[in-house]
Formats: sequence, structure tokens, C-alpha cells
Amino acid sequence: MTTSGPEGPTRPNRARRDERTGRLTGGPDAPTHPTAGAEPATRRIARAVRGVLTDTRPLRTPAYRRLWTAGIVTVIGAQLSVVAVPAQIYELTGSSAYVGLTGLFGLVPLVVFGLWGGAIADAVDRRTLLLFSGGGIALSSLALWVTAASGAGGVWLVLVLFAVQTAFLAINQPARNAVIPRLLPADQLPAANALNMTVFQVGAIAGPLLAGVLIPVIGLPTLYLLDAIALLATLWATWRLPAVPPAGTGARRRAGLREIVDGFRYAALHAVLLVSFLIDIVAMAFGMPRAVFPEISQTVYGDPPGGGFAMGLLFAAIPLGMVAAGLFTGLLHRVRRQGVAVTLAICTWGVGVALFGLTSSLWLAVLFLAIAGAGDVISSVYRMSILQSVATDEMRGRMQGVFGVVVAGGPRVADLWHGPAAEWWGPGVAASVGGVAVVVGAVVVVAAFPIFWRYRAAH
Repeated sequence: MTTSGPEGPTRPNRARRDERTGRLTGGPDAPTHPTAGAEPATRRIARAVRGVLTDTRPLRTPAYRRLWTAGIVTVIGAQLSVVAVPAQIYELTGSSAYVGLTGLFGLVPLVVFGLWGGAIADAVDRRTLLLFSGGGIALSSLALWVTAASGAGGVWLVLVLFAVQTAFLAINQPARNAVIPRLLPADQLPAANALNMTVFQVGAIAGPLLAGVLIPVIGLPTLYLLDAIALLATLWATWRLPAVPPAGTGARRRAGLREIVDGFRYAALHAVLLVSFLIDIVAMAFGMPRAVFPEISQTVYGDPPGGGFAMGLLFAAIPLGMVAAGLFTGLLHRVRRQGVAVTLAICTWGVGVALFGLTSSLWLAVLFLAIAGAGDVISSVYRMSILQSVATDEMRGRMQGVFGVVVAGGPRVADLWHGPAAEWWGPGVAASVGGVAVVVGAVVVVAAFPIFWRYRAAH
């Protein structure tokens, strides 16, 4: 049988004997030189480096790539409002006590609508829910812009609008995270979560810095407008998503109190999920030291009253460590013992915080907090991956709601006890005690539920 090539008929590739040397050439059975096809050393090194750096395979999926790329713009825009709200409240009142009310006005809707939003995400098309909640966030940013630009209303109107925006955010996050397993294969979930965490932390660094530069130039009200405009990128990416209806039967689903309770019951009956929540509560409620940053920056590192360079470095150190670790997450998808990985990462967080409290060197403090941040991002990536893999699709939204409440609520619990502890023992000792408590608490929780230590991801 012959085939036609560009230069006429050709015959199948068969071995031929060279008339001069007597050796066989060509064909599948012909001998090859020992080094034939050997990969160059530079290519092997490049492949090894790519294996260590961030795994970007999820970005090959167009729907996820659009969401992730739009998220870069949106996260930075959201951080502009994070800076603008307390700045506007302080400008209106001249009181830090009023600024502190943002914690209360943010926490209550976060808990209520985070849990309810998870139930809604299991009952409706998640793409539709993302469009609704994303539009609500944008409209609340526009309303804040109007109040700031016109001077209408007062501090209580700003706090109410802030609470409304937080409620839409709390509804948005469970649906957003629950969509990802429907877009990507299971073995790419750790990589996708690492990419998401890296973007969030970059925004947490770049957004406040950008706000500080822009406020003297364009004014505080315009930050809200920029936030609303940035949200258009995510709304466009969400519009391009395919429909993501609830999985399972076509029966109509509800999203009431009973469904929220069912979510807690589901978590309690699945030990791996339960421990993933408990161990994060231990890490954040005991270990988050941000409440001592203002005092320690002045009493130990010599900042002026009101804060200065040292305090800025301390607040930036943890997200800097998270970003740095996020750049080297290419190996995470190869780890199957994810329960072990979470436990060790949580202990790394605790040790980093404990060492931070013991040092009197600013740069060592930043280094130890960055190490703690690296442990935190690895823990977050694997805990999110465990949740997305273990929870069934019809429960995934509610589990994401619980996850969001745990992540946001833990640091606020830490704020409550770190402040008095710093008064009693000093800020450094308070931070160190919290770091040690994290390690001890993590060991106790995992020892009580050894199934979590034995958990292996199914690749």
C-alpha cells in the first residue's frame, strides 16, 4: 500500500540495509544510537523548575481563566473600598470607636448571609446567583460613592451600606467557590485554589497601597467608583460561564433554615470536613496576632503614635509570605496525604507566630510572619481542595458557606482575646502564647480524629 506525499507516492517506512555499511536504517525495528532522543539538560532543568513553580494548568480552561483574570482586577478594586470605608467613617466622626463598628456591621451579615448564601447556592443556578450578588456588590459601591461625593446621609448610612455590601459578598463567595469543581477536574483543584489565594493576597497588598497613593490625587469618593467599575470585569466573566444548575434530581429545592441546619449536620457526620473546619478555627482564633501589631510596632519597634513604617510592614508580612509561597505551589497537586499537609502547615503557622512574638528585630518579625503566612496559604489550599472533593455537589454551597464563616470569624475571635492579653502580659508574649496554642490545639484535634491524618486525595 502506498500513500501520496507532497513529492509523489511514498511507501511505508520500512527498514533498509545501507549498501556501504551493511547497517539497517529507518523502520520501527532499526537500532538507534544510545543518545538518540536524549533530552537536553537545559530542557530537563526547565521542566523541573516548572514543576516547582505555580501550577497553571487550570488556566487552560477558558471559563476558569476568565474568572481568574477578572478576579485580579476585582480584588484590587474591592481593597480600595476596604480602605475607603474606615477612612470615610473616621473623616465623618473623628472617632476610632465608630471605625470599630465596621467589625460588628461586617461580621453579622457575613455569618447570616454566608450560611444562607451557601444554602441558596445549592438550590439555584450558581451562575445566576453570581450575577445577582455581583450586581448587588457593584450597586452598593455606587451608593457609597454617592454618599461620599455628595455628603448625603451620615455615618450610620455608611455603616448600613457597608453591611449590605458585606451581605452580597457573603452570598457571592460560596457560589463562586462551589462553581470551580464544575469547571475543572479534581486533580487541578489544589492548583486552582492556589491561584485564587495568590490573587487575593496580591490584591490585599496592592489595593491598600494603591488607595494610599490615589486618595490625595483623586479623592476618597472615587475609590468606590473605581471598585464598582472593576466589578464589571467579574460580571463579564460570570456572564460567559455556562449554566451551573443544581446537580442531582430535578426536584425543586429550598434554601431555608432547615437546609442550613442540614449543612451543619452533614459536616458533623463527615469527620474529614469537620476537622478541616476545627483546625482552621484553632489556627485563626488562637494565632492571628494582628490586634497586637499597633502596640508592638510602637513599644518594640519605635513607631510614632498612630502607626508608621513598622506597623505597615507587620500588616503586610503575612500576605507577603502567602504570595511568595503561592508562587511555588507546582508540587501541591502531587501530594495525596492532604490531611498530613494541612496539619504540618497549621503547625508552621503557629511556630511562625510564636517566633514573631519572641523577637525584638523588626526584620526577623517580618520573616517569621511571612513564614506563618506561607503555612497559612498551604493549609488554605488543601482545606479548600478537601472540601471541594469530599462534599457532594448538592452540599458544596453550604459547606462553602460554613468555610467562609470559619475563615472570617476566627480572626475576629483572636482580636477579642489578644487585646486584653497584650494588656496583661505584653504584646509579644500574647502572640507567642497564641502561636504555641495553635500547635498544641492542632495536635489535639488531629489526635482526636485520626481519620483526618490518614486522609488521602483520590487522584
